[in-house]
Amino acid sequence: MELRHLRYFLAVAEEGNFTRAAARVGIGQPPLSQQIQALEHELGTRLFVRTPQGARLTDAGQAFLVEVRRVLVDVDRAADTARRAARGESGRLRLGFTASAAFNPLVPALIRDYRRAWPAVELALEETNTAGLLRALMEGRLDAAFIRYSVSTPTELQLLKFPDEPMRIVVPAAHRLAAHARAPLSALAGEPFILFPRSFGNSLYDEILQVCRQAGFSLAITQEAPQMSSIVNLVAAALGVSVVPASTEQVQLPGVRYLEIEGLVPVARLALAALPERAESSPVLRHLLSLAQEHLAI
Repeated sequence: MELRHLRYFLAVAEEGNFTRAAARVGIGQPPLSQQIQALEHELGTRLFVRTPQGARLTDAGQAFLVEVRRVLVDVDRAADTARRAARGESGRLRLGFTASAAFNPLVPALIRDYRRAWPAVELALEETNTAGLLRALMEGRLDAAFIRYSVSTPTELQLLKFPDEPMRIVVPAAHRLAAHARAPLSALAGEPFILFPRSFGNSLYDEILQVCRQAGFSLAITQEAPQMSSIVNLVAAALGVSVVPASTEQVQLPGVRYLEIEGLVPVARLALAALPERAESSPVLRHLLSLAQEHLAI
């Protein structure tokens, strides 16, 4: 039994006439009659009583009609679902991000506009550090991720790079620098420093250490924290000072002050990363990448 047999049966049942049904489905009347006879033979029962005026359903035909209509509705729905998925209008997008990336205004704007453009796409978000995001991308557990990239980022990944973001000094409110709007990195020499572990992502870590060395001193890292917001909280507790992306200044706590950096300024590098082969096979991912390119072009 094929779908065309069900559609032929439905046409005859609704038209009550083989000639009109044949015209409706686009075949001749004799072939249509043969197809219906073959269907009846397969089912082992008559579906129609032939009359001089056309055809009427038997009791078995009436029962079969109810199920045929349900099957064809399901088939049409399945076909429409497949077409929508092929156009990227439905499906599932697995998107990762670092905690610090979420502070960059382009990131929530991109996610918001994506949801507005394709509301039927299920968006599965995962927050972790860059090292974890890279593993998930390479293992196929994420479709795309906002990462802090560096020269060690896998070359297999396609990167849509965001504008470099300057960093800020963050100090406790009672710190000797707190009354200043700006200060050079060298002013932090000898200070207890709070930073995230290098294993969480070497891009920001190495950038901060390198620029501090260029400023003439080495950091004394006395405390590690997993996220930028955690770093700011530890600074508020007067456990040390730190350097964070400028967008982290959105974390406004009573016990901290943010200062612009004079002279050598480390930058935070952010990119939307994806495997090219995944983008080729995933319409929902292609939509995200295209929208990201539009945002970055503004």
